[in-house]
Parts: sequence; structure tokens; C-alpha cells
Amino acid sequence: MRELVRPLVPPGRLLEPGTTFGPSVGTAQGRFGSFTMSWLGDVMVRREALEMLQAEGLRGLKGCRMQVRFRQRNAPELLELELVPMSQLHPDCLPPRHKPPCPRCGRPRVDKPKNLLLDARTLPADLDLFQSADYSIELCTERFVEACLRHGLDGLVFRPVRVA
Repeated sequence: MRELVRPLVPPGRLLEPGTTFGPSVGTAQGRFGSFTMSWLGDVMVRREALEMLQAEGLRGLKGCRMQVRFRQRNAPELLELELVPMSQLHPDCLPPRHKPPCPRCGRPRVDKPKNLLLDARTLPADLDLFQSADYSIELCTERFVEACLRHGLDGLVFRPVRVA
């Protein structure tokens, strides 16, 4: 079944068991910061935060409107960010692989390394927010970090990553 939908998704996207398609649907309640991560790992952003970052000239930021109902008044408009899988971890930071990747989803069968090292050859030149193709780690450029800090956007934690 996975191979039937592969032509419809971006190249490099992992199609893990339980993958869903289309906008997130459901009910929501509580306080949502500028950015919020769902329990499935989807990154959501308030429309006004996304528009601020796009006005700064940040590249490749796309939001998909969610079909979420709120119980509270003055509910925020949340968009789900499209994070394109564009980079890979450098082999020097990966533990030795004793098993082949999972035949169903293609993920490596090793734990995510604690000290990340990105392969410079795989970094996109035209995106400021993206994802690693091999471990689904959210990554961004310094431009993205600086813009978020300058506008006081909350909900994200930034950690430096080495590149080789």
C-alpha cells in the first residue's frame, strides 16, 4: 500500500506505518504558543507568526490550514508546517549499524545520536526550516532562529548543530 501513495508525496519523505494524509482534523483546547508540536510530532504555527517570518524573507515556509475546532472564544488560527526532508546526518555521528533499515518504513534501526553532526553536502540552500531525511529531526538556519528571537516567538527550543 505504501508504494501506491509514494508518487503522491515529496521525494525522500518517510512513509511510516500510521502515516496520515491531508490536514489535521479534530478538536483543540488550551493555550497555543507561536509554535506548538502535536503528540504525533507535527509542528503547528499561528498564522500571524508564519506571516511575520514570511515577511522577513525566510525561505520555504509553507503552512496548511488545519480542520481543528476550538471550544474557546478567540481561538487562534493554526497552520501545520510542511517540513521537507532535505538533509542527512553525517556518518561520523552515527553508531554502527548492525541491522538493515526497517523494510516497512526505511528508518535506520539505531537510536538517534546525542551529538548531531549534519552532512554539509545534503543541506538545502533554499530553505530556512526543514527536516532531516533519516531521523525526522526538525532543523533550521540561523536566519530562522534570529527572526524568531527578534519577534519573541515562543514554543521552540533551539540547539546548535555541527556541520561537516
